Amino acid sequence: MLRIRTIEGQLSAGGLKIALVASRFNDIIVDRLIGGAVDYLTRHGLERENICIVRVPGAFELPLVCRKLAGSGSYNGIVALGTVIRGATPHFDFVANEAAKGLAQVCLDTGVPIGFGLLTTDSLEQAVERAGSKAGNKGVDAAAAMLETIRVLEQI
Repeated sequence: MLRIRTIEGQLSAGGLKIALVASRFNDIIVDRLIGGAVDYLTRHGLERENICIVRVPGAFELPLVCRKLAGSGSYNGIVALGTVIRGATPHFDFVANEAAKGLAQVCLDTGVPIGFGLLTTDSLEQAVERAGSKAGNKGVDAAAAMLETIRVLEQI
């Protein structure tokens, strides 16, 4: 029987340099996402001095700053963190869509893994649930996805 080669990322952050790009808008939620991501990364071996947190005004600014950081060659990966909560106008759709598309494009253009930690919720309650209560912490999930992707890419 032939063996199938499987490539999987190991969840070890030792020796990496990681940037977290976090929006200040809805900071009561985003700060919880940052806390989750930092906790996850340090528990998986990342030294705190190898973490850089960059604050931006809102979710719309995430892609530009992530592109600049990715292009610097200083970071193995980036975690993008923000919260967009639906309001009574179409503003939510524009910001959420463009931020998501922009982050995906940065990933593809630069080859630097970006953990997608941008919450897009219908209410503040949903955001709270995803920032460390009932639905877990999406900052943790974004950091984990980024870390695993870094380690997978190293093997390809």
